[in-house]
Amino acid sequence: MVQTETMLVDPAAVESALSLALGHGGEFAEVFVEDRRTTGISLDDRKVEELSSGRDRGAGIRVVVGETTGFAHTADLSERGLLAAAEAAAAVARQGSPGVREVALEGRTVPAPHRFEVAPESVPKSTKVDLLRRADEAARSSGGEIVQVSAGYGDSRRRILVANSDGLLVEDDQVRSRLMVMCVASGDSGLQTGYESLALTIGFELFDRFSVEEVAEKAARRALVKLSARPAPSGTLPVVIERGTGGILFHEACGHGLEADHIVKDASVYRGRVGEQVASPLVTLVDDGTVAEQWGTAAIDDEGKPSQRNVLIEEGVLTDYMWDTLRARKEKRPSSGNGRRQSYQHLPMVRMTNTYLQKGKDDPEEILAQTPYGVYVAKLGGGQVNTATGDFVFGMTEAYLIEDGHLTEPLRDANLIGNGPEVLTRIDAVGNDFDMCPGTCGKDGQSVPVGCGQPTLRISGVTVGGTAGA
Repeated sequence: MVQTETMLVDPAAVESALSLALGHGGEFAEVFVEDRRTTGISLDDRKVEELSSGRDRGAGIRVVVGETTGFAHTADLSERGLLAAAEAAAAVARQGSPGVREVALEGRTVPAPHRFEVAPESVPKSTKVDLLRRADEAARSSGGEIVQVSAGYGDSRRRILVANSDGLLVEDDQVRSRLMVMCVASGDSGLQTGYESLALTIGFELFDRFSVEEVAEKAARRALVKLSARPAPSGTLPVVIERGTGGILFHEACGHGLEADHIVKDASVYRGRVGEQVASPLVTLVDDGTVAEQWGTAAIDDEGKPSQRNVLIEEGVLTDYMWDTLRARKEKRPSSGNGRRQSYQHLPMVRMTNTYLQKGKDDPEEILAQTPYGVYVAKLGGGQVNTATGDFVFGMTEAYLIEDGHLTEPLRDANLIGNGPEVLTRIDAVGNDFDMCPGTCGKDGQSVPVGCGQPTLRISGVTVGGTAGA
């Protein structure tokens, strides 16, 4: 069991900074302290191309006056450094006369969703490099057509402290470990790629629990299968999406549209629709930062609010949006624990954690068997969405043709094109299986780790942007 380390910064210094901010006219003030350690290693064509370690420590101070937010950050965690940042943030928020408003902090403990066992920084870099060499060897052993293998390892330990003028003082210790493998296969159809990753919010024990070789072999198989792939059909077709990576569809196609900042800016197709039927009755969509070990999991969000399970759509009915602290305060409601930031140098904003479609009752094999013709998506790639309209485009990185209820030929990479609200109403089967996958979500220049998930499901009709006729 990992022992708790000393507090990141002197609480008395934090109290002084908050008091100064309020004394200079602030209505709400917050101190966010972060100490992040990272390691990144990349292996390309059997050579270590990059091996880096870093540590970044600092604090971001936010001061709010009315509709105006002042923000300053500093790498100086002394009382002097915090006071200077607080004064700068307060000056931006409001030019007011000095005064005294004291803040008394009350330390709070939030139970961690899980514990990590092996701190990544305690593991020799040579051991981490060996993981990549094993992955490289396993991928190349999958077939002579594999001509290039790239493997990457990454870990991070992020300790944070959040304090604010409401008296909150809370800490969290977040550890993440990951492995990525990409393979290139060469054949008559040219070069084809396959990708697979392994990532959880735990320590180096990740690699005792999962096989590096299996991750590499899966990436290689994806590349090899596509050597014999035919062009994907085009047109509106039934699409069955395998459990797991299809969760990115819901993250992009409707998750972003349910973030409160898009709602208040009238930049979401879901604005004003709470209580309405917005999806098939088979759809229950959840954002949950407490799912043990998943990529978007943490004890608290980056505003110090405990992570929680938020049901966004229940049996097709829109029930709520995701909220950060400031927007929730304006609406006189609690935060949903969705205030997140990339680092202490950034302001928090409304972000997803682990977003997933809850499993249903259908047998996945029966879903396939009852689909006469269509496309089966085994792995969905990245995509983009217009939150104002719900229109989206996603890449299919592993897909197969469905004929007479069976998988037949593999398909070349193609796109799924559609509209989020429309697709939600066209889900006509939801499996009783379930899986999740890790991802990195970008929004307004900030990136944060997230989890996506879903059971096997079928969409009765969605546009496939292939190059062959349907």
